Order: sequence, then C-alpha cells, then structure tokens
Amino acid sequence: MSTSSSSRIQHPGLAQKIMTATEAAALIPAGANVGMSGFTGAGYPKALPQAIAAHAKAEHAAGRPYKINVWTGASTAAECDGALAEAHAVGQRLPFNTDPTARKAINAGEINFIDMHLSHVAQHAWFGFLGHMHVAVIEVLGITPEGLLIPSTAVGNNKTWLEIADKVILEVNTKLTDRMEGMHDIYYGTAIPPRRVPINMTHADDRIGQAYLRVDPAKVIAVVETHKGDRDNVFATPDENSEKIASYIIDFLAHEMKAGRLPKDMLPIQSGVGNVANAVLAGLLKGPFDNLLGFTEVLQDGMLDLLRAGKMSRASATAISLSGKAYEDFEKNIDFYRERIILRPQEISNHPELVRRLGIIAMNSMIEADIYGNINSTHLMGTGMMNGIGGSGDFARNGYLSFFVTPSVAKDGAISCIVPMASHVDHTEHDTQIIVTEQGLADLRGLSPRQRAQVVIDQCAHPDYRPLLQDYFDRARSKGAQHTPHILTEALSWHQRFVDTGHMLP
Repeated sequence: MSTSSSSRIQHPGLAQKIMTATEAAALIPAGANVGMSGFTGAGYPKALPQAIAAHAKAEHAAGRPYKINVWTGASTAAECDGALAEAHAVGQRLPFNTDPTARKAINAGEINFIDMHLSHVAQHAWFGFLGHMHVAVIEVLGITPEGLLIPSTAVGNNKTWLEIADKVILEVNTKLTDRMEGMHDIYYGTAIPPRRVPINMTHADDRIGQAYLRVDPAKVIAVVETHKGDRDNVFATPDENSEKIASYIIDFLAHEMKAGRLPKDMLPIQSGVGNVANAVLAGLLKGPFDNLLGFTEVLQDGMLDLLRAGKMSRASATAISLSGKAYEDFEKNIDFYRERIILRPQEISNHPELVRRLGIIAMNSMIEADIYGNINSTHLMGTGMMNGIGGSGDFARNGYLSFFVTPSVAKDGAISCIVPMASHVDHTEHDTQIIVTEQGLADLRGLSPRQRAQVVIDQCAHPDYRPLLQDYFDRARSKGAQHTPHILTEALSWHQRFVDTGHMLP
C-alpha cells in the first residue's frame, strides 16, 4: 500500500465511514467500557482520546457526568492516558499505566486502577470477568480492499478488542510506515476452556498466525484519519551502575553456559522496559553470545541494536517502542527489520506456557526486594501505584532463568532498594531466582530463606545499608520461628521512617 491517506483505506464500505475525531467521540456514551489499542507508548489512538477528553469537558461544563472505562494493552502516552485523566474522563483503567497525570488521579482515588498480569487481560475479557466491552478504538496502518487491517507498531489486545466489542472505531495513521505490512503474526487459534488446543510454537521465531487483524465491517461505526508518530521513548545513556548490572548478568550467563546449564546457542531473551533493561541489552551487544533470539513484550532501542549488529537473529514481541532516532533507523531499514521482527498479540508474547516451554531468560526491573527475595515492582512505600506489574510476572514465574534488577539505592541514597520486608509483594520469593544490583548478583536458586537473606545482604545491599540489614537479620534470628526470621514491629520501619523524615537511615 502507498502512504497517501486515501489509498490507506481501500475498503469501499469503510471508506464511507470516515469522519472527524470529534464526530466519532460523540458516538461513545458515558459509562462505556472502551478497549483502546496501545502497548508501552506504541500503537495507541492519537486523535480519539483527545476528542473524548474535549467531549468530557463540554459535558462537565453543562452539568452532565461523563466518564468512560479504558482497557488497553499496556501504557499509552500523554495524548491518550494523560489527556483523558486531565479531563477527569476516566472511571476505571486497566491493566498498566505510566502517565504521570493518570498516576496522580489513580493515587488520589479518582481512577479505579486494576493492575493485572498482561497475559490475563485478553482471556479475562473473553471470560466476561471484566464486564461487557461497548466500543473498541484501534489504531491501524491501513485497510485492505478486503477489509483486513494492517496492525500498527503495537498489537497488544487489539485482536480481542475487535472481536468482543459491540462497535469499533478505527484510526488509520498515515505517519507510521505501512511498510510494516507482513511483520505481524496474528494468532486466531485461542479459545475458551474447555475448548483450548495446544499452541503450535516450538521456537521463539515461529510464525503461527496471519499478517492482518480482522474486523466485521458492520461493527465499524467510524474511521478517523490521523498523522502522528508514537511517543518518543528517550533512553538514558547507560550509567556506571547500569553497566555494572549488565556485566554481572553477562558474566553469570557465561558461567551457566560453561557449567552446562545453558545451551551454547543461548535461550530466548525477555527484557523489561526502561533504562536499566536497555543497558543490559547494550551489554549483550558487547558480550560473547551470538545468534540470540528475543521473545519479549517490547522491542526497545537495545534489541534493535542487537539485530542490526547481527548478534540477534530474530526478535518476537507485541510492540516496538523506540526513541525518535531509533525509529528513523527502523523506517529507513524496514525491509531488513521486517525479516527479523515478529509482532504478536500479547496473549501470545506473554503466554506463560510458551514462556516455560521455550525456556525464556527473563530480565525485569523492580522497585525493591526484601532480604528473602520477595519483589515489589509496583508500589512506592507500599501504597502509591507507580506503573503496574506489566508482564514481569508472566515471565518471572515461568522463565528458565529469572532476574530482577535495580540500583541498590534510590533518591540519592535516601531509599534502600533492599529492605527487611517488601512493602508490597508482586513476585514472591518462590518466583525469584536472581537479584542484581550494581553491588553484585545474588543467585538464590536452591537456597532456604535464611540462606537467601545472607546472600542478598552480602551481594546486593548498598554499603550504607548493609550493616543495618545484617543487624536486623541477626536480631530476627535470635527470636521467634527460624524459617523466615522477622521482627514484625520493625519489618516496615524503614519505610515509615522515610515517610516521616525523608530518609530510610536513622
């Protein structure tokens, strides 16, 4: 397909439904459950959310209530989540958010946020657990003469939203290159129990679906044309701490390979989102491993670098979320990347059974870990939502190896990221194999709780906090049950001290 607006909408019937975003927004009633496209700043609708926000403000000014419930694949961007939150237009949001305006509304109790494992979202919607979906708002790159949809830079839950929604609004984005056509792999073999069948994928780069999304044209009530790029994801240059974390992981993987616990060709790699994760990928670029495979949620700049350098042969994900500079390279060399990147629905990219069977090496960030290996990846001081659990649980529990990484301190040392007891637990000690900070790497496999605690203190804690952790652990072992020693009156005192004084140190 060419890149002109008219030729991107080739289905005659759907071309008759072109209207403005303002006109389309008026078709979404208050209280509607709205499934929007978007996954980690990619493939989200660009015009409808802002038009809905304007509509909400007008309704509020007229004294009429107006809020919708927004379901996505993961996070979107300021012109979507941010605009809707600023207009007080969101009643419920799931399953993941990174927008600061929406986060403020969530933590103020204005938005009811449902934090979910990303692999659960589509199936819970199919089961009816989340209620009925009234409208789907989906960004696509084009519509073929047959009415098939060219997916955008994120697939996310779009397949499911298009299938279960009563009505559909399509945003056709002419800014993003439609030469991505053929990069996607949309699997239509999922079913509801007891009619499920095995997923026929034995390698991370297998294609098991088709290149297009399907929609019943009769359900499409509007087609809106847009011309705007995805969120510019700016990644910091890896700092000294990030490079140390990356070096520990690479040395560990090399050791595992030498010990015969990893195959020489390496297992597929999953990497979470953010600067530390991107630094680990940058470390792999310099590492001793070749012919890598990616099986992850989001392709960031670092994985693109691995593909371009020939260190990674193929990468599978549900979204591609890049910096502006990296996207320019992606578009310029789209023929190269189309042969090496596969974008799937997130119910496949995050599928726990596939993660386990393919033997994924999972690397995810965290907010804090306690001495026994319980991980908090979502809440600040136990109560304030940061972003959400995302897909880390899908990979951590089921991966062949599971790393959780963080700098050992935050807020210029005011917060220790290794604490006596996690203030919120997203991943229990049973799902945590390896914890890494810039101080070192703690391999927790095959260790009892007390053994884990000593390794975490010795290897991962910052020197300013290590003596305090050791003192807590020693005193806890002198009283009470000895399987997982704690002093309950002190276990969360570090967090309370930070809330009271702004610092965890006494």
